Amino acid sequence: MSSSTFENTMDSVSEVLSQWAMNLICSEIPAAVQHAASRHLLDGVGLAIAAHRFKAATAACTVARTLTSNLGVRMIGGAEQLAVSGAALANGVLIHALDFDDTHSRGLVHATAVTLPAAFAVGQSRQSSGSEVLAASIVGYETVCRVAAASPHGFHARGLHGTSVSGTLAAALVTSRLQNASAKIASNALGIAGSVSGGLLEFLDTGSDTKTLHPGLASMNGVIAAQLAAAGGQGPNTVLEGKRGLYAALSARSADPGFVIAGLGESWETSQISIKPIPACQLLHVTLDAAKGSSIPVGEIVRIEAVVHPDSAAVVCEPRDRKNSPRTPYDAKFSLPWSLAAQLIDGEITIDTYPAKFVERPDVIRLAELVEITLGPAEGIAAEAAGLVRIHSRNGSVWEGAVSGSLGTLAHPVSDDFLIAKFRANCGGSPLVEELIDLTLNLALQPNLDRVHDLASSIVIKEAQPA
Repeated sequence: MSSSTFENTMDSVSEVLSQWAMNLICSEIPAAVQHAASRHLLDGVGLAIAAHRFKAATAACTVARTLTSNLGVRMIGGAEQLAVSGAALANGVLIHALDFDDTHSRGLVHATAVTLPAAFAVGQSRQSSGSEVLAASIVGYETVCRVAAASPHGFHARGLHGTSVSGTLAAALVTSRLQNASAKIASNALGIAGSVSGGLLEFLDTGSDTKTLHPGLASMNGVIAAQLAAAGGQGPNTVLEGKRGLYAALSARSADPGFVIAGLGESWETSQISIKPIPACQLLHVTLDAAKGSSIPVGEIVRIEAVVHPDSAAVVCEPRDRKNSPRTPYDAKFSLPWSLAAQLIDGEITIDTYPAKFVERPDVIRLAELVEITLGPAEGIAAEAAGLVRIHSRNGSVWEGAVSGSLGTLAHPVSDDFLIAKFRANCGGSPLVEELIDLTLNLALQPNLDRVHDLASSIVIKEAQPA
């Protein structure tokens, strides 16, 4: 069935989505959408390598290495043969560990961290072609973005991580696609995946890094859900729109389940995903962008005003005492006052901003205490909101910075050159990086994923060696 002529002839959202996903033809996907997906896969591979370099996903990799098989499945940057579920777990955590991975603004989800792990793990186990893996990844991107965007900020408002909730379903559909499942089995996989979707945001009140585990767990559970469905397990076909379904149970805001299947094969959420230029929560990026170029010396600042979308403020500005003085590096990544102060002092935010030894910097904490938050309009999507910062000087002068949205988002996209520069930085100085860039951006031309994993493993090994 052609994706462009797909018709809604099924009874439930999951059945419609599954029918489309199992019959999607890669050659009929617009070239721009394929390129967008390849960009995000490249970003994800680079982030996994960076996480190895910074030892940022140790627990997940340790556990994944206990889940072994002889299927030739590897985590990105690893050499051990793992179970498909183990590789999905490790890759999801590796990609998300630095909070430097992409974001779909309307759904506020990290799409690659749940899509790539399943696609690469299952793709290896079945020796799928690069074209097959790319098509399955696009199925995953469309699923995680659409499921979350059908209830914007709804899962977050309930205290749940939207990436984790939606990502389990995406991984299940990616796996079903690569397993050549029927639409009925794929719909069962979605129904099973919905029963293990979750991911608490309680880490915001403790400074723990539980959130880094969510994409890996979602990917792993999605893979297992699809395996269960293939073995005869059944799930409710009303998993999304049912009166006890995903939205009714897990979203605190109204939902439009029809959005999940609206325009399938015609409009593409894969092209709406942003690339992160800053390794911190997406919701504080626009404020950091607005503050760039301040002409007031840090020592002369007496007050900083920041206008913030209410949905963003609830995550990155409250409670103020803990946001001013984060307890852990991950805590700092979710603190707008601390991150803004660090940028004003250092001139930029990089991966090196957030190590534990820097979190208690007295100069950053003092400046963070001068930040005053004003709530902006509640309309619109938080991750697409404008940013406004006013910095007051001791001599009475005021510098103002404003941006209509943050860099990397749909209205302010980053170029391929920007993405490649980010990838190179994440991978370090290995001469193998250029080949890995070429292979990943042209994944559809590859016979399988073997060379991609060979290169990633070699880069990680080289970077781990003492200089």
